[in-house]
Amino acid sequence: MKTSSSSSSSVVEFLEKVPLLHRLTSSSLKKIAQVLVFKRYERGDYVVGRDDEEMEGVYFVVEGQAQVLGPLGEENCSEFFLKPFDYFGRGIFGNVYAVDVVAVSQLTCLLLTCDHCHLLETKPMCDSDNERSLLERILYMDPLDLNVFRGFTLPNAPALGKVFGGQFVAQGLAAASKTVEFMKLVHSLHAYFLLSGDTNIPIIYEVSRLRDGNNFATRRVDARQKGKTIFTLFASFQREQQGFDHQESNMPHMLPPETLVSRDEMLQRRMTDHLIPRYYRNKVATQYTAPLPIDIRFCEPNYSTEERKSPSRLKYWFKARGELSDDQALHRCVVAFASDLMYAFISSDPHLKKRMSAVPVSLDHSMWFHRPLRADDWLLFVMVNLTASQSRGLATGEMFNRKGELVVSLKQEALLKETVTGNPILDSKL
Repeated sequence: MKTSSSSSSSVVEFLEKVPLLHRLTSSSLKKIAQVLVFKRYERGDYVVGRDDEEMEGVYFVVEGQAQVLGPLGEENCSEFFLKPFDYFGRGIFGNVYAVDVVAVSQLTCLLLTCDHCHLLETKPMCDSDNERSLLERILYMDPLDLNVFRGFTLPNAPALGKVFGGQFVAQGLAAASKTVEFMKLVHSLHAYFLLSGDTNIPIIYEVSRLRDGNNFATRRVDARQKGKTIFTLFASFQREQQGFDHQESNMPHMLPPETLVSRDEMLQRRMTDHLIPRYYRNKVATQYTAPLPIDIRFCEPNYSTEERKSPSRLKYWFKARGELSDDQALHRCVVAFASDLMYAFISSDPHLKKRMSAVPVSLDHSMWFHRPLRADDWLLFVMVNLTASQSRGLATGEMFNRKGELVVSLKQEALLKETVTGNPILDSKL
């Protein structure tokens, strides 16, 4: 038996296929890969003995087979043979097997020693501290089963009497991402909002693995509350590949975001600006509860100042508050969350009039991710309302990084109705 240090470059691809680790982020897998050691055994060697006072840690079977010598008469059961990608040992679950584990062929394992087993603990997608991570806590998916996750609406998350549409998209994408090997990243998604979500109860996300190919994977995610499907998302993932590269869309020239007033500061000013009609100041004060986890800087500072008609175009810079990890899956989930914050309003704004209240409701939402991006660096969101008819409005959008690269394209259709009285939230849209 020989022991040697593991090479993270050759181990990470193995770890992504271990079912136990599917709930972990790519950054967690990389940390685990850096501390693993190889353990090799000959046929008949005891890997773990039931009389051992303590196991060394958690073992992952890389090559060969091992047998668990369990209760009398059950040793030959297939459930007691360990094959590649199986695991055993002491971890966050305590001693999984208080039994003998014997190599039945030449056996290679990766060992995560006890002093590193804390790396197996489930954390938000970026593995960062909670004090800066409202977004990361919103995106946290509680694993209930291999393909089933539970999401929550936090008290300080964006909401207007219902689950925010961007939360559905981001949490659904986060759940789907946890079932895909981390080297494959989402390149497109298509989402349908079926029913309004209740902010007071958890959301169950069930992932269907439609396809797993060498370069592409496809997932469907159904979000449920109270036994009903309220949201559905289809997402396609791709392994990074080299190919043609060109761009026809040009980023418009805008003032740098550092020179612009933030959305939160602008709203706070409007609440106390007596040159703005009282009914509008009261409306802002009623709807404004806490700063968004996304920093928004409008390129036209007077956007929708007095509930007057606004152009069917909107441009603003945005980024996540705080610094995120390098996990590209996290950054794409954050951008998905931010993409629905004001998108639907672009279709109703041209029709606003004094004292009119209109609450557009997202019907469907599509995104295409063209290039790597960082959600904690400024992105310019350019959106245009193409048309409105039959109580529906269609808007298209583009997101550029500061270098002018087109990183995301979007389209969304929204239901447009004027609110007369009562609760503007529609329970069902279809």
